[in-house]
Amino acid sequence: MLAQSPGSLGGVRIDTLRAKLFLAIAGGTAALALAGYLVFSWSFDRGFADYVNRADEERLQPLIGALAEGYGREGNWAWLANDRRRWFELLRETVGLPPVAIDPRLMLFDAQRDQLIGRPEDASRAVLRPISLNEITVGFLGYVPRPDVLESLERLYLARQHGAFGAIAAGMLAAALLLGAGLSYWLGGRIQRLARATHGLIEGNYNVRLKAEGRDELASLANDFNTLAQTLDAARQARQQWIADIAHELRTPLSVLRGEIEALQDGVRPLTQEAVGSLAHEASRLARLVEDLHLLSLSDLGALRYHMEPLDLGEVVSEALEGQKRALAQKGLTLEFSISEAVKIRGDEGRLAQVFANLLQNSLRYTDAPGIVAVRVEPDGRVIWEDSAPGVLQGDLPRLTERLYRVEGSRSRTGGGSGLGLAIVRAIVEAHGGTLAAGASPLGGLRIELAFRKAPWLNAS
Repeated sequence: MLAQSPGSLGGVRIDTLRAKLFLAIAGGTAALALAGYLVFSWSFDRGFADYVNRADEERLQPLIGALAEGYGREGNWAWLANDRRRWFELLRETVGLPPVAIDPRLMLFDAQRDQLIGRPEDASRAVLRPISLNEITVGFLGYVPRPDVLESLERLYLARQHGAFGAIAAGMLAAALLLGAGLSYWLGGRIQRLARATHGLIEGNYNVRLKAEGRDELASLANDFNTLAQTLDAARQARQQWIADIAHELRTPLSVLRGEIEALQDGVRPLTQEAVGSLAHEASRLARLVEDLHLLSLSDLGALRYHMEPLDLGEVVSEALEGQKRALAQKGLTLEFSISEAVKIRGDEGRLAQVFANLLQNSLRYTDAPGIVAVRVEPDGRVIWEDSAPGVLQGDLPRLTERLYRVEGSRSRTGGGSGLGLAIVRAIVEAHGGTLAAGASPLGGLRIELAFRKAPWLNAS
């Protein structure tokens, strides 16, 4: 005999969402149907009994009046107690029913409540109604309530009503089972598709997509899942491209170093200061590349440390430019620097100096001589950095700050850059709560706009 697993019933699992939905919907509706059946049956029985009793009391009012009139005429109850035929005729005349239909439930009592007419065994269950003559109680008419002695026709009517209520409850139960089964199958199927797609993501299949059906929450979840899958796929491709680009960038200086070292070993190139300087240059280039990669990796991990302190933005920019005026002049570039008023921010002076040094290196590499490098510090905390031709194509502008991305054409790898400078600039600026935007410069080259948040408590006069 096979052992059943926990959470299963007869080999059918009941701990699944589909089973739970079915049991919740069907069980809840079944409970409501049963409660409705019981309440309706109780209410109908009670209401029907009350109706019958009120009808009986209304029918008996003429009989009570006739009894009082007869007592007043005869002066006692002997005229009726000793004449059963007269009792039946009085019932037929006042109640309007055959005596056999109501007689067994009727009794007559004198003023002392001694039974004169009726079955003695029913006296204890009788409801007494006074018979009054000139405001004096001369006797009592007793009757047994109908629920205790319902007639066959009335019982048949009640049975039919109970059957109707039972049929309605059974119909509600069947509808609950169908609704629970359909809804649980529909919801369970959609959730199972989501689960299978999620397992696909876990296994690395980022091409899996869900069909969004309708506009409900599950459709919104399917759209979010597709967005997540697309994002993960893009991240995987970017990571693969990133690794390939890093390998390519490292291969170039390493190949140059290996070639020069082999040339020195083979005696093709003499060991001179110039040869050693070339080796040192390539080693320095390789070290800078590794350092830039390390810096970006720390930025991604949130481990790049910043020492924030109050700074004058204009002074930081001015100091960064001051040390490069000679390099600009040697390249044949004219520096134009302007600042209208002091702008106070909170930032890391060393990191910001690296930002402006990278921007300056970018202009030095890619601006043709004679040219212009114009830098402005605006009162609202923006730094506008512009240079002259050559420019950047409109389609390349959004990708300028991507890692290892270099523009084809005039601003290409012929300048010797690694394509990490602007990526580092963006990472440091965003860490300061600022933004970076690239566009075309009116001077014919590139325009970089850095926006920093001013510190109001530092700029207050």
